[in-house]
Amino acid sequence: MSTRIHPQARTTPKIRQEIKDSGLSDREASKVFNITRATAAQMAQARRRPRPLHRAHTLHTTLNAGQEAIVFSLRQTLYLPLDDLLYITRQYINADVSRSGLAHLLIREGMARLEDVIPTTEGETIQTKKTFKDYEPGFVHIDIKYLPQMPDETFRRYLFVAIDRATRWVFLHIYHDMSDTSSIDFLRRLKEASPIKISKILTDNGLQFTDRFTNKDKKPSGRHVFDKVCAGMGIEHRLAPPRHPQTNGMVERFNGRISELLQQTRFDSQADLEKTLHNYLKLYNHHIPQRAIGSRTPIQALKEWQRQKPDLFVKRVYEQTGLDSYQAQYFTCRFQRG
Repeated sequence: MSTRIHPQARTTPKIRQEIKDSGLSDREASKVFNITRATAAQMAQARRRPRPLHRAHTLHTTLNAGQEAIVFSLRQTLYLPLDDLLYITRQYINADVSRSGLAHLLIREGMARLEDVIPTTEGETIQTKKTFKDYEPGFVHIDIKYLPQMPDETFRRYLFVAIDRATRWVFLHIYHDMSDTSSIDFLRRLKEASPIKISKILTDNGLQFTDRFTNKDKKPSGRHVFDKVCAGMGIEHRLAPPRHPQTNGMVERFNGRISELLQQTRFDSQADLEKTLHNYLKLYNHHIPQRAIGSRTPIQALKEWQRQKPDLFVKRVYEQTGLDSYQAQYFTCRFQRG
Protein backbone atom coordinates (compact mmCIF):
# COMPACT_ATOMS: atom_id res chain seq x y z
CA MET A 1 0.00 0.00 0.00
CA SER A 2 1.43 3.38 -1.03
CA THR A 3 1.98 6.14 1.54
CA ARG A 4 1.24 9.78 0.75
CA ILE A 5 4.01 12.14 1.88
CA HIS A 6 3.59 15.87 2.30
CA PRO A 7 5.39 17.75 -0.51
CA GLN A 8 7.38 19.86 1.97
CA ALA A 9 8.29 16.98 4.28
CA ARG A 10 12.04 16.83 5.01
CA THR A 11 11.95 13.15 5.97
CA THR A 12 10.22 9.96 4.93
CA PRO A 13 9.64 6.80 6.98
CA LYS A 14 12.71 5.28 5.37
CA ILE A 15 14.89 8.32 6.19
CA ARG A 16 13.59 8.45 9.75
CA GLN A 17 14.55 4.81 10.20
CA GLU A 18 18.02 5.59 8.82
CA ILE A 19 18.38 8.42 11.32
CA LYS A 20 17.42 6.10 14.17
CA ASP A 21 19.90 3.45 13.02
CA SER A 22 22.77 5.86 12.27
CA GLY A 23 23.88 6.42 15.85
CA LEU A 24 24.85 10.03 14.97
CA SER A 25 24.60 12.86 17.46
CA ASP A 26 21.86 15.46 17.06
CA ARG A 27 24.30 17.94 15.49
CA GLU A 28 25.77 15.40 13.05
CA ALA A 29 22.36 14.01 12.04
CA SER A 30 21.01 17.52 11.33
CA LYS A 31 23.88 18.17 8.94
CA VAL A 32 23.90 14.79 7.19
CA PHE A 33 20.12 14.56 6.66
CA ASN A 34 19.48 18.30 6.29
CA ILE A 35 17.02 18.54 9.18
CA THR A 36 16.83 20.71 12.27
CA ARG A 37 18.49 19.66 15.50
CA ALA A 38 15.06 19.51 17.12
CA THR A 39 13.93 16.89 14.59
CA ALA A 40 17.16 14.97 15.00
CA ALA A 41 16.66 15.05 18.77
CA GLN A 42 13.17 13.56 18.35
CA MET A 43 14.61 10.76 16.25
CA ALA A 44 17.29 10.07 18.85
CA GLN A 45 14.69 10.01 21.64
CA ALA A 46 12.62 7.49 19.68
CA ARG A 47 15.79 5.41 19.29
CA ARG A 48 16.40 5.38 23.01
CA ARG A 49 12.75 4.73 23.97
CA PRO A 50 12.24 1.10 25.06
CA ARG A 51 9.74 -1.02 23.23
CA PRO A 52 6.42 -1.37 25.05
CA LEU A 53 5.71 -4.72 26.61
CA HIS A 54 2.89 -6.70 25.05
CA ARG A 55 1.72 -7.89 28.46
CA ALA A 56 2.01 -6.45 31.94
CA HIS A 57 3.85 -8.49 34.52
CA THR A 58 0.95 -7.98 36.93
CA LEU A 59 -2.58 -8.77 35.82
CA HIS A 60 -4.98 -6.27 37.38
CA THR A 61 -8.73 -6.59 37.95
CA THR A 62 -11.34 -4.30 39.49
CA LEU A 63 -11.64 -6.59 42.54
CA ASN A 64 -10.02 -5.85 45.87
CA ALA A 65 -8.22 -8.52 47.89
CA GLY A 66 -11.32 -9.54 49.85
CA GLN A 67 -13.44 -9.85 46.73
CA GLU A 68 -10.75 -11.90 45.02
CA ALA A 69 -10.74 -14.28 47.98
CA ILE A 70 -14.51 -14.81 47.58
CA VAL A 71 -14.08 -15.49 43.86
CA PHE A 72 -11.33 -18.04 44.56
CA SER A 73 -13.51 -19.77 47.15
CA LEU A 74 -16.45 -19.96 44.74
CA ARG A 75 -14.21 -21.44 42.06
CA GLN A 76 -12.70 -24.00 44.42
CA THR A 77 -15.87 -25.09 46.22
CA LEU A 78 -18.59 -24.91 43.53
CA TYR A 79 -16.38 -25.59 40.46
CA LEU A 80 -18.18 -22.84 38.55
CA PRO A 81 -17.25 -22.38 34.87
CA LEU A 82 -15.95 -18.94 33.88
CA ASP A 83 -19.28 -17.62 32.59
CA ASP A 84 -21.17 -18.83 35.66
CA LEU A 85 -18.52 -17.37 37.94
CA LEU A 86 -18.70 -14.06 36.05
CA TYR A 87 -22.48 -13.93 36.53
CA ILE A 88 -22.24 -14.53 40.29
CA THR A 89 -19.38 -12.03 40.63
CA ARG A 90 -21.26 -9.27 38.81
CA GLN A 91 -24.49 -9.94 40.70
CA TYR A 92 -23.16 -10.09 44.25
CA ILE A 93 -19.53 -9.02 44.45
CA ASN A 94 -18.53 -6.35 41.91
CA ALA A 95 -20.70 -5.32 38.95
CA ASP A 96 -17.76 -3.71 37.10
CA VAL A 97 -15.63 -6.81 36.66
CA SER A 98 -15.03 -7.83 33.03
CA ARG A 99 -14.87 -11.34 31.66
CA SER A 100 -11.25 -10.88 30.55
CA GLY A 101 -10.31 -9.42 33.93
CA LEU A 102 -11.83 -12.39 35.73
CA ALA A 103 -10.06 -14.79 33.35
CA HIS A 104 -6.73 -13.04 34.01
CA LEU A 105 -7.34 -13.36 37.75
CA LEU A 106 -7.88 -17.11 37.45
CA ILE A 107 -4.77 -17.42 35.25
CA ARG A 108 -2.71 -15.57 37.85
CA GLU A 109 -3.81 -17.96 40.59
CA GLY A 110 -3.48 -21.12 38.51
CA MET A 111 -7.24 -21.68 38.36
CA ALA A 112 -7.79 -21.08 34.65
CA ARG A 113 -8.98 -24.66 34.05
CA LEU A 114 -11.45 -26.55 36.20
CA GLU A 115 -9.08 -29.51 35.96
CA ASP A 116 -6.61 -27.42 37.99
CA VAL A 117 -9.18 -26.87 40.75
CA ILE A 118 -11.01 -30.18 41.12
CA PRO A 119 -8.96 -32.44 43.42
CA THR A 120 -8.01 -35.85 42.07
CA THR A 121 -6.02 -38.74 43.49
CA GLU A 122 -2.68 -39.63 41.99
CA GLY A 123 -3.03 -41.18 38.56
CA GLU A 124 -6.73 -40.33 38.32
CA THR A 125 -8.02 -38.39 35.32
CA ILE A 126 -11.15 -36.28 35.22
CA GLN A 127 -13.79 -37.92 33.09
CA THR A 128 -15.98 -35.92 30.74
CA LYS A 129 -19.48 -35.80 32.14
CA LYS A 130 -22.11 -37.56 30.08
CA THR A 131 -25.39 -35.80 29.44
CA PHE A 132 -28.78 -37.31 30.22
CA LYS A 133 -31.37 -37.94 27.57
CA ASP A 134 -33.60 -34.91 27.12
CA TYR A 135 -36.85 -35.13 29.05
CA GLU A 136 -39.71 -32.79 29.78
CA PRO A 137 -40.02 -31.44 33.35
CA GLY A 138 -41.50 -33.97 35.73
CA PHE A 139 -38.82 -36.69 35.79
CA VAL A 140 -37.31 -36.32 39.28
CA HIS A 141 -34.23 -38.03 40.75
CA ILE A 142 -34.16 -38.64 44.52
CA ASP A 143 -31.20 -39.52 46.73
CA ILE A 144 -30.14 -39.36 50.36
CA LYS A 145 -26.96 -37.82 51.79
CA TYR A 146 -25.44 -38.25 55.24
CA LEU A 147 -24.95 -34.99 57.13
CA PRO A 148 -22.15 -34.36 59.66
CA GLN A 149 -23.16 -34.57 63.30
CA MET A 150 -23.36 -31.14 64.95
CA PRO A 151 -22.13 -30.37 68.50
CA ASP A 152 -25.71 -30.01 69.78
CA GLU A 153 -26.93 -33.26 68.17
CA THR A 154 -27.15 -36.75 69.68
CA PHE A 155 -27.46 -38.51 66.33
CA ARG A 156 -26.51 -37.60 62.79
CA ARG A 157 -29.19 -36.56 60.30
CA TYR A 158 -29.91 -37.22 56.64
CA LEU A 159 -30.55 -34.93 53.71
CA PHE A 160 -33.16 -36.07 51.19
CA VAL A 161 -32.54 -34.39 47.81
CA ALA A 162 -34.71 -34.30 44.69
CA ILE A 163 -33.71 -32.77 41.33
CA ASP A 164 -35.74 -32.43 38.15
CA ARG A 165 -33.93 -33.90 35.17
CA ALA A 166 -35.01 -31.28 32.58
CA THR A 167 -34.66 -28.05 34.57
CA ARG A 168 -32.20 -28.98 37.36
CA TRP A 169 -34.67 -27.56 39.91
CA VAL A 170 -33.81 -28.91 43.38
CA PHE A 171 -35.83 -29.59 46.53
CA LEU A 172 -34.41 -30.89 49.82
CA HIS A 173 -35.40 -31.65 53.39
CA ILE A 174 -33.56 -32.93 56.49
CA TYR A 175 -34.66 -35.99 58.51
CA HIS A 176 -33.43 -37.82 61.60
CA ASP A 177 -33.58 -41.22 59.89
CA MET A 178 -33.83 -42.96 56.50
CA SER A 179 -37.03 -44.85 57.23
CA ASP A 180 -40.07 -45.51 55.06
CA THR A 181 -41.87 -42.80 57.00
CA SER A 182 -39.23 -40.22 56.08
CA SER A 183 -39.21 -41.20 52.40
CA ILE A 184 -42.99 -40.93 52.19
CA ASP A 185 -43.05 -37.61 54.03
CA PHE A 186 -40.36 -36.28 51.66
CA LEU A 187 -42.37 -37.40 48.63
CA ARG A 188 -45.43 -35.55 49.89
CA ARG A 189 -43.42 -32.41 50.66
CA LEU A 190 -41.83 -32.59 47.23
CA LYS A 191 -45.20 -32.85 45.49
CA GLU A 192 -46.54 -29.90 47.46
CA ALA A 193 -43.48 -27.70 46.76
CA SER A 194 -42.98 -28.59 43.11
CA PRO A 195 -44.53 -26.32 40.49
CA ILE A 196 -44.12 -29.25 38.07
CA LYS A 197 -46.57 -32.09 37.65
CA ILE A 198 -44.30 -34.97 38.70
CA SER A 199 -44.71 -37.97 36.39
CA LYS A 200 -41.68 -40.16 37.17
CA ILE A 201 -39.33 -40.62 40.11
CA LEU A 202 -35.96 -42.39 40.01
CA THR A 203 -34.40 -43.69 43.24
CA ASP A 204 -31.70 -46.12 44.25
CA ASN A 205 -32.51 -49.53 45.78
CA GLY A 206 -32.50 -48.47 49.43
CA LEU A 207 -34.94 -50.19 51.76
CA GLN A 208 -36.78 -46.92 52.30
CA PHE A 209 -37.70 -46.93 48.59
CA THR A 210 -38.10 -50.58 47.51
CA ASP A 211 -38.33 -54.19 48.63
CA ARG A 212 -36.24 -55.42 45.68
CA PHE A 213 -33.52 -57.10 47.76
CA THR A 214 -35.88 -58.57 50.33
CA ASN A 215 -37.36 -60.85 47.68
CA LYS A 216 -35.80 -64.09 46.47
CA ASP A 217 -35.98 -63.12 42.81
CA LYS A 218 -34.41 -59.69 43.51
CA LYS A 219 -37.31 -57.95 41.81
CA PRO A 220 -39.51 -55.22 43.30
CA SER A 221 -43.00 -56.39 44.21
CA GLY A 222 -44.65 -53.01 43.82
CA ARG A 223 -46.20 -53.45 47.28
CA HIS A 224 -43.62 -51.37 49.12
CA VAL A 225 -45.23 -48.44 50.91
CA PHE A 226 -43.23 -45.95 48.80
CA ASP A 227 -44.47 -47.65 45.61
CA LYS A 228 -48.06 -47.47 46.86
CA VAL A 229 -47.83 -43.77 47.66
CA CYS A 230 -46.28 -43.05 44.26
CA ALA A 231 -49.09 -44.97 42.56
CA GLY A 232 -51.67 -43.07 44.58
CA MET A 233 -50.16 -39.79 43.30
CA GLY A 234 -50.09 -41.01 39.71
CA ILE A 235 -46.28 -41.14 39.70
CA GLU A 236 -44.24 -43.89 38.07
CA HIS A 237 -41.48 -45.15 40.41
CA ARG A 238 -38.31 -46.30 38.65
CA LEU A 239 -35.24 -47.89 40.23
CA ALA A 240 -31.62 -47.42 39.25
CA PRO A 241 -29.86 -50.66 38.23
CA PRO A 242 -28.02 -52.30 41.15
CA ARG A 243 -24.36 -51.29 41.48
CA HIS A 244 -24.85 -48.65 38.80
CA PRO A 245 -24.93 -45.31 40.70
CA GLN A 246 -24.16 -43.25 37.60
CA THR A 247 -27.78 -43.76 36.52
CA ASN A 248 -28.69 -41.43 39.36
CA GLY A 249 -25.59 -39.31 38.76
CA MET A 250 -27.44 -36.02 38.37
CA VAL A 251 -28.46 -35.86 42.01
CA GLU A 252 -25.11 -37.38 43.01
CA ARG A 253 -23.32 -34.41 41.42
CA PHE A 254 -25.52 -31.97 43.32
CA ASN A 255 -24.73 -33.87 46.51
CA GLY A 256 -21.06 -33.44 45.60
CA ARG A 257 -21.59 -29.68 45.69
CA ILE A 258 -23.21 -30.04 49.10
CA SER A 259 -20.21 -32.08 50.27
CA GLU A 260 -17.81 -29.33 49.25
CA LEU A 261 -19.95 -26.76 51.04
CA LEU A 262 -19.97 -28.83 54.22
CA GLN A 263 -16.21 -29.42 54.11
CA GLN A 264 -15.40 -25.75 53.70
CA THR A 265 -17.79 -24.42 56.38
CA ARG A 266 -17.71 -24.61 60.17
CA PHE A 267 -21.13 -24.93 61.79
CA ASP A 268 -22.01 -24.12 65.39
CA SER A 269 -25.34 -25.94 65.60
CA GLN A 270 -27.89 -27.97 63.67
CA ALA A 271 -29.90 -24.78 63.09
CA ASP A 272 -26.81 -23.17 61.58
CA LEU A 273 -26.34 -26.13 59.25
CA GLU A 274 -29.99 -26.09 58.16
CA LYS A 275 -29.91 -22.36 57.44
CA THR A 276 -26.80 -22.68 55.30
CA LEU A 277 -28.25 -25.57 53.29
CA HIS A 278 -31.52 -23.78 52.60
CA ASN A 279 -29.71 -20.58 51.71
CA TYR A 280 -27.60 -22.50 49.23
CA LEU A 281 -30.74 -24.11 47.81
CA LYS A 282 -32.22 -20.68 47.10
CA LEU A 283 -28.95 -19.50 45.58
CA TYR A 284 -28.73 -22.59 43.37
CA ASN A 285 -32.31 -22.52 42.10
CA HIS A 286 -32.59 -18.78 41.53
CA HIS A 287 -29.13 -17.39 40.84
CA ILE A 288 -26.62 -19.94 39.51
CA PRO A 289 -26.88 -20.57 35.74
CA GLN A 290 -26.37 -24.18 34.67
CA ARG A 291 -24.50 -24.95 31.45
CA ALA A 292 -26.58 -28.10 30.87
CA ILE A 293 -29.75 -26.03 30.48
CA GLY A 294 -28.37 -23.27 28.28
CA SER A 295 -26.63 -21.19 30.99
CA ARG A 296 -29.95 -20.45 32.66
CA THR A 297 -30.90 -20.85 36.30
CA PRO A 298 -33.28 -23.69 37.19
CA ILE A 299 -36.07 -21.20 37.87
CA GLN A 300 -35.51 -19.50 34.51
CA ALA A 301 -35.68 -22.91 32.83
CA LEU A 302 -38.93 -23.66 34.66
CA LYS A 303 -40.45 -20.37 33.55
CA GLU A 304 -39.46 -21.04 29.93
CA TRP A 305 -40.97 -24.52 30.03
CA GLN A 306 -44.13 -23.11 31.61
CA ARG A 307 -44.53 -20.66 28.73
CA GLN A 308 -44.10 -23.46 26.20
CA LYS A 309 -46.05 -26.24 27.92
CA PRO A 310 -48.23 -24.92 30.77
CA ASP A 311 -50.04 -28.28 31.02
CA LEU A 312 -46.90 -29.74 32.64
CA PHE A 313 -47.28 -27.44 35.65
CA VAL A 314 -49.62 -27.32 38.63
CA LYS A 315 -48.83 -23.78 39.79
CA ARG A 316 -47.06 -20.62 38.73
CA VAL A 317 -43.25 -20.42 38.88
CA TYR A 318 -41.86 -17.42 40.77
CA GLU A 319 -38.37 -16.02 40.31
CA GLN A 320 -36.34 -14.02 42.81
CA THR A 321 -34.69 -11.24 40.79
CA GLY A 322 -32.28 -9.86 43.38
CA LEU A 323 -30.02 -10.92 46.25
CA ASP A 324 -32.45 -11.28 49.14
CA SER A 325 -31.67 -11.58 52.82
CA TYR A 326 -31.18 -15.35 52.53
CA GLN A 327 -28.43 -14.99 49.97
CA ALA A 328 -26.87 -12.12 51.91
CA GLN A 329 -26.78 -14.31 55.02
CA TYR A 330 -25.29 -17.13 52.95
CA PHE A 331 -22.38 -15.07 51.72
CA THR A 332 -21.81 -13.59 55.18
CA CYS A 333 -21.78 -16.98 56.89
CA ARG A 334 -20.04 -18.87 54.11
CA PHE A 335 -17.01 -16.68 53.59
CA GLN A 336 -16.36 -15.04 56.93
CA ARG A 337 -15.89 -18.35 58.72
CA GLY A 338 -13.15 -19.72 56.51
